[in-house]
Amino acid sequence: MIFAIDLVAISIGSFDIYWYGILIFTGMLCAYFLANHEMVKKGIEDGTLTDMMFYIIIFSLVGARLYFVLFNLNYYLSHPADVIKVWEGGMAIHGGLIGGFLAGLYYTKKHNYSLFQFGDMLMPSVLLGQAIGRWGNFINQEAHGGEVSREFLEKLHLPEFIINQMNIDGIYYHPTFLYESIWNVLGIVLLILLRPKLKIGQTFLLYLIYYSIGRFFIEGMRTDSLMIFGLLRTAQVMSLSLIILGIVLWIYRNKKYDLPLYGDVYGNFKTFNKKKKRK
Repeated sequence: MIFAIDLVAISIGSFDIYWYGILIFTGMLCAYFLANHEMVKKGIEDGTLTDMMFYIIIFSLVGARLYFVLFNLNYYLSHPADVIKVWEGGMAIHGGLIGGFLAGLYYTKKHNYSLFQFGDMLMPSVLLGQAIGRWGNFINQEAHGGEVSREFLEKLHLPEFIINQMNIDGIYYHPTFLYESIWNVLGIVLLILLRPKLKIGQTFLLYLIYYSIGRFFIEGMRTDSLMIFGLLRTAQVMSLSLIILGIVLWIYRNKKYDLPLYGDVYGNFKTFNKKKKRK
């Protein structure tokens, strides 16, 4: 017999704690510890990320929800009370990334840090948070692909609990949440291995390119994509834009600046760069 996983993890009286929220929080927490370890190792004052996370969490959550609401505006104009029901899903990663970027831009500008250096330190952690957060979509039985057979899922050697959760109203679907989660985990390994040998800012740009390539193809499999004018998948348009932006910035920065390798920089890159120029 097939049993779907309950969306509610814990009930305390009339108060419910949803798996979706737990997994999003877990993703943020794991991302924080990984990024904080790297920042302290690179000579950034301990506590900097804790201070910065206040802005990142608020901007990312608001951005993720606002992005989703804006591309479903007709529904939310008719059901305004549903705007706050984030526990039911409806958080767009690209909106979260935009919000997180704006938070990082504000914080680094205010405290005289390098946005690109911080991006290099944070991007593997962002992928980790995304990889874990996608399992919230799994619990909610959302962000899945088209119809497949049970035999197809069995041939992927998936555990039974994933196969069962991919059965929605008697129909099995592509576990696109899993494809993206795996793609993100591979990206974490790639970025961490290459980061010391890349120039300042290139790990950040590689993240934009790498994640967007995977998201573009995986998005093409999904059945619940946000659409632009009912014709184009929003996430695919955004992914293509980020790939182009990443490549253009990579070439531009490589030609315009004599950038050191990430592995050769210790401490605040802006301070490091001033000392280098004096020499």
